[in-house]
Formats: sequence, structure tokens, C-alpha cells
Amino acid sequence: MATIKPFRGLRPPKDLVEQVESRPYDVLESEEARAEAGDNEKSLYHIIKPEINFPEGTSEYDPRVYEEAARQFQKFQDKGWLVQDKDEHYYIYAQTMFQSPNGGTAEGFPRTQYGLVIGAYVEDYMNGVIKKHELTRRDKEEDRMKHVRVNNANMEPVFFAYPDNAVLDALIMRYAATEPEYDFIAPIDGFGHKFWVVNDAADIATITEEFRKMPSLYIADGHHRSAAAALVGAEKAKQNPNHRGDEEYNYFMAVAFQASQLTILDYNRVLKDLNGLTSEQFLEALHQNFTVEQIDNGQCSLDNAQSFAPKHLHEFALYLDGHWFALNAKPGTYNESDPIGVLDVDISSRLILEDILQLGDLRSSKRIDFVGGLRGLAELKRRVDSGEMRAALALYPVTMQQIMDIADSGKIMPPKATWFEPKLRSGLVVHKLS
Repeated sequence: MATIKPFRGLRPPKDLVEQVESRPYDVLESEEARAEAGDNEKSLYHIIKPEINFPEGTSEYDPRVYEEAARQFQKFQDKGWLVQDKDEHYYIYAQTMFQSPNGGTAEGFPRTQYGLVIGAYVEDYMNGVIKKHELTRRDKEEDRMKHVRVNNANMEPVFFAYPDNAVLDALIMRYAATEPEYDFIAPIDGFGHKFWVVNDAADIATITEEFRKMPSLYIADGHHRSAAAALVGAEKAKQNPNHRGDEEYNYFMAVAFQASQLTILDYNRVLKDLNGLTSEQFLEALHQNFTVEQIDNGQCSLDNAQSFAPKHLHEFALYLDGHWFALNAKPGTYNESDPIGVLDVDISSRLILEDILQLGDLRSSKRIDFVGGLRGLAELKRRVDSGEMRAALALYPVTMQQIMDIADSGKIMPPKATWFEPKLRSGLVVHKLS
């Protein structure tokens, strides 16, 4: 069963939150962070992307960069830009997507998802109560571990999902009907962000108890941050001769959302070449495992690109030579009883990227790039039409239930399979490890 606890969050004063908050460290490059921070010395980028405080070209892995993160973190506290709550709390964090991710209005929008900001238990990560669905790379883990160590804090939360819970939903809705602590629309993503402090002892006890009934929590996004936070916590426990088990380093910060509320977008592929094949040869090779149909009727533009997106599982959209094609996987090319084999990301990887294009390891291949669904199919068309890429492949989004089934089975998803939106904003709350 899942163990969680409230914590004394370190947070910006209400009137400074929009100057402090930022995008997560791993969704933008150093120069983007430098531009977004501009002359705002209160931007959290000075802590989570501290290379921006050095000359352009400075490696984010330079030892001085980690030291600068710690110096900036102390500065933020000394100047009162981050202030620690006197008591332990849970927090509620709501994100609102006002329109369909690919633009325009659609049924179900605006859509709001409500997360509980919690202290997740390190031991739950180690023993599999907190379940993962992606592999992690040791170099990325070590980078985040250094950042946690030098700051002695979780600067940014991990993104969890939990099975829907009526008691927690009612509690959250009660707080959502009150005045939030923070309420702003982020200028970069255009999403609404609200934040409440759970300060009632009975409500805090209810949250703790309801999570204790859950057999599992699921990492939705932030596998490297989860691994780093848990490994540093375990490291601190081992180093402490008087370790009791209730120290703050035994927990790391996460925002946990009800699974049914989460929005997962497609994660699409753009291809640099066709492995020496002509377009005709490539299409002919596809016929072995897919039905192939041109669907644009010669009417293809950036404005209507999204209309060619896959409409259901096992359908793919291929953009090639200025035309859109629908590819439907033939029966027998996937295994409905295999939680991995039934995934469209697995079908396309096996039958197209590996068998036909021979791309090798998708994590390291230079012949492929990945485009999050928030950019839409117009971005795929643009990159192919520019000559940068030879073709593009759009996938139907993975579902949260598929992710949970895979995590429950102990299996790992293929790389670049999920794109969650909205992303969590950083800087609303920080968790200190002591």
C-alpha cells in the first residue's frame, strides 16, 4: 500500500509566484531558458538551469553549474523569494487546458485536472509500489542526483497518477470552490494554474489514509527525477548512522493526479531517410503489414494537416512527398493479449522503423526525431516540406489504462511513447530533505 506524508513546502510569496515559476528543466534547451529568464533574477531557471548564469556554451554538467544551483537556491531563501511553510501540508495543484491541444475548440474543453502535491515514500519506489513504465539512463539519473544532493531538496515535482478515488475527489472539489493561493495563466503554455494549501488536520489525515488503501501509484512523467530522488534518499539513509526511517529525506515530492483526468497526446516521429528506398518502394514494403490509402485527395495544407491524424488504435498517418496516407495494421501483426505488443508505438517500431528502415536503437539513432503532439501534424508537415526530414509518421495516443496495465505487468514501454500535457510548472513549491 502507498505511504505518503505532508511536508513543509518552500514556496514563493503570492505576489512573486509568476516571477519565480518556470517550465520544467527538461522541456527546454539552455538558450531557451536564458531567453525566458531574461533579466528576471527571481526566475527558477537560475536554480534548475543554472548554466544560464555562465557564458553561452557552458556545459550544464560543469561542476561549477551545480555549485551555482546551490548558491542561487540559498539566495532565493535569503531574499524571501522562497519561504518555508511553518507547518506540514498537502497542496492541491490544478491545471486548466482551455482548448484542444492542437488548437480550436472541442468537446470537453476547457478541461481541468487536479493533483495532490505529496511526499512520496522512497521505499515505495524501491519495492515497486510506485510503478514505472520507462527505462532510465544512468547519466541522466546522475545529473539529477547531483542537483538533489547539492541543494538538499527536490526542486521540481514528479508527475504521478493514481486510481480514481471518490473520497479524494470530493475533498479536492471542496478546496477548488475556495479562493486559491496562486492563480495565473503561464505565458509560454497558455494553460491556467491554480494552487491551494490543505491546512485542515482532518483533511490531511484523510488524504494520507486514502493513499494507504492504494496498492500502487504510477509514474506518468519524470522517471529520471523519480529515480534520482529515491536514490539520493536511500543514499542519505545509508550514510546516517542514526537513521530512524521518518527523516524528510525518506520522501520526495510528487504531484499525483486521478488517472482518468490526465491528457496523453500522441508522440510522433519524423524520419531523415527511407533507408535507401524510393517512395514507391517504401510504400510497397508497407503493404505487407498495413493497408495503405492516400487520404488527402490532393488537398493538403498546414491548416488542414490535423484533420489527417489517426482516428483510432492501430491506424497511423504517414506524410510523404506532400501527401497524407492512412496506414492500418493488418490482423495478426500485433498481439491483443500482450500489453506491449498491442501498442501502436510497438507496432510502428517493429514493422516500420526496424524491419523496413533499420533504424536501430531509437534512443540513439540520428536518423529519427520525435515531436510531441502539442505541436500538431502541421509541425510534421513543415519539417518534411522544408527538406529537413524525408517523411513523418503520426500515431494514435497511448491511453492511461495502457500505461497502468504495462506498469502492473512489470514491463517497459518502447521509448518516446507518451507525451503528457499540460506539463507541471516548477517553482510553486519545493521540498527540502531536512
